[in-house]
Amino acid sequence: MQFQADWINDQSRLKIVEKSRQIGFSYADSYDSVRKVAPRDARLDVWVSSRDETQAKQYLLYCKRWARVLNYAAEDLGEVVIDSDKDLTAYVLRFANGRTINVVSANPDAIAGKTGHVKIDEFALRKLDYQREAYAIGKPATQWGGQFVVISTHRGVGSLFNSIITDIKERGNPMGWSLHSVPIHKAVEQGIVEKINAATGDKETRAEFLARIERECIDHEQWLQEYCCVPADEGAAFITYDMIQACEDESARRDFAYLETCNNPLYLGADIARKAHLTVFDVEEKVGDVMWERMRIELRNKTFAEQEHELYRLLALPQMRRACIDSTGLGMQLAERAQERFGKYRVEAVRFSGQVKEDLAFPLRSAHEDRTLRYAKDENLRRDLRGIKKETTTAGNIRFVGDSEDSHCDRFWSKALALHAGKESFSNFAFDEVEDARPRDRYERRSGVLI
Repeated sequence: MQFQADWINDQSRLKIVEKSRQIGFSYADSYDSVRKVAPRDARLDVWVSSRDETQAKQYLLYCKRWARVLNYAAEDLGEVVIDSDKDLTAYVLRFANGRTINVVSANPDAIAGKTGHVKIDEFALRKLDYQREAYAIGKPATQWGGQFVVISTHRGVGSLFNSIITDIKERGNPMGWSLHSVPIHKAVEQGIVEKINAATGDKETRAEFLARIERECIDHEQWLQEYCCVPADEGAAFITYDMIQACEDESARRDFAYLETCNNPLYLGADIARKAHLTVFDVEEKVGDVMWERMRIELRNKTFAEQEHELYRLLALPQMRRACIDSTGLGMQLAERAQERFGKYRVEAVRFSGQVKEDLAFPLRSAHEDRTLRYAKDENLRRDLRGIKKETTTAGNIRFVGDSEDSHCDRFWSKALALHAGKESFSNFAFDEVEDARPRDRYERRSGVLI
């Protein structure tokens, strides 16, 4: 494929690639290694730092195949001790000219004092200290004309690998790297699906292949990082995946009939929109000290009358104790009309501000940390919970920003509002007076219509 040929033909002194998983990159790079050492006039050996022993053996197997294809005489020396004091070994393939391909362990010391071409595979998957040490030890080994090569899939924004990529893309490439970028879509465009079909006997189209690979990922962030060359920003996440996974429980899912008959108190959070974003109604059942998401209604581009109908049937549930409704902008009318019908004690209109968002967001994170939340696994909810980022302005103020793939993190805010509604002691954000807690009106359900 063209991206493989481009990599092999690039003889820059510093060469780096951010790549998708399983696209034949190590196979192509092993061909490059054989080309470097096998010719009669080759001057330098190749030193490859592999992630683990299995990968080391696989890389050397690729090299042996290419030696046969190119008709070069090569001897597999197996595992060779290269430093007895430190118990360091390498898998070695020696060619007729005496030059060798050495695939070493992940210990950076395995390259210390060596001279030649240096290649570090899966660089970002190593610990940060290793990345720095491997670079510090490996780069000087190329001083006498060798090529320094870094190959990796991303593993978070905090890696040295991503720092180098960022320097190249955003800071003028001060070190002079030759950057290759091969996300899965590029590999597909260049024919990888057809090659996989030929090897496996499958008949997937390119679109089917991409859809399947993405569907088989645990979450959207895995798809972006492992296949699309987009590093995950776990450190900047306000709510981490570990927190989310700890709160996921498939038994949380319920239907409306359950809500009509449950005996525990219910609480509602409503984030309101009209066209561009989602209106989300999040209904939580409080069981002991744990809030269980029993229903989430998502509306896009629905009239206010349609939104009002959905809101009122939830507010009329027998065990619905309290609701917090986003009254910022478009939600003001919906919140005011709901208060008129159900009372200001039962319906709180919440006007979002920087301080209000802070007061809502931190309890939601605390609930995740304490595992006092339960909800069914849902990729859209995951993206919204992960999409919120906490930033500090130059004035020292905290603000919360974020967008997910299909919303303005509306599911995050509706859940935060539902949690606030469920507080045993609360303070209204939007008004000072506290009215009589008794509902103002009585409601009946007749053929699904609220009277």
